[in-house]
Amino acid sequence: MERLSGPRPTPALGKLSVIVPTRNERLNLPKLLATLPPAVELLVCDASDDGTSDLALELRPDNTRVLRTTGSIAAARQHGAEQSRGDVLVFTDADVCFDDGYFERLIDGWGEKDGVCGPKLSRDEYADYYRSVAASQRLTYALFGVAGASGSNMALTRAAFDRVGGFRIDLRCNEDTELFLRAGRRGLQVAYDDALVVWAGDHRRLHRGSTRKSAHSLLRNMLLYLYCCRPTLPRLLYHDWGYWRPAPAARQALSPHR
Repeated sequence: MERLSGPRPTPALGKLSVIVPTRNERLNLPKLLATLPPAVELLVCDASDDGTSDLALELRPDNTRVLRTTGSIAAARQHGAEQSRGDVLVFTDADVCFDDGYFERLIDGWGEKDGVCGPKLSRDEYADYYRSVAASQRLTYALFGVAGASGSNMALTRAAFDRVGGFRIDLRCNEDTELFLRAGRRGLQVAYDDALVVWAGDHRRLHRGSTRKSAHSLLRNMLLYLYCCRPTLPRLLYHDWGYWRPAPAARQALSPHR
C-alpha cells in the first residue's frame, strides 16, 4: 500500500495547473478557455499545425504556457505534468468546457483526497449516452470504491502523481483510466464526485458508434484494473484496438493524438 501520510492542504486556485493535450483544436479551444479562472496555470501540450497554440496565447495570454509535444496523448499529458508548477494537476481535453463553479467545488470538496474525477456530460448530442456512462462511474464507485476516470475530467495532487509514477506513456489509449485505477489499487485516496461536471463539445468518437466505444472501454478497463499494478502490461493492452483509427468519412479531420 502506498498511502500518503499527513493532512492534505486545501488547494487554492493559484496552486492548480490545468493540463490540456491538443492537436488541431482551434474550433474547440475557445470554449474551454472561457471557463478557466485566470488564477489557474494552463499548459497547452500542443502538436498542432493549425495555429492552436497561437490562438491559446492570443485568447489567454496570462498564466498560459505552450509546450510542443510529439508522440502519444499519454506522453503529452506526462510532459505537461512534469513542466507544471501547481500542487494539484487537473487533466482535461480541448473539446470540453468546465461547468460553472467547477473549480470552487473542486477546492471546497477536496478534503483528504489524493485525487478526484467527475463525469463528462452533454447538453446536445448523445446526452443519454453520457448520462449512462456517468451512472456507471457512480455505481462502480459506490459499490466497489473504484474511481473510473476520464482524461477530460480528473485531478491529482502532485505528490500522488509522483508517487504512482505518472502515466504509462506507451499506452495508446485509456492511459487516464489506468492511472486512476493504479492509484486506487495502491491505496491512494481517489474519489468520484458527481458534482464535478465537464461538458462535451465534440462527439467525434461517438459518431463511429456508441456501442462500439462502450464495449471497447468496458473490456479494456476491466483488464487494466486486473493488471495495472504490474510493472508492465500484457502486450495486447499497449495496442489501441483501433480506437484512434478514424472513420473513412472523417479520415482527414481526425488525428491519433486526440
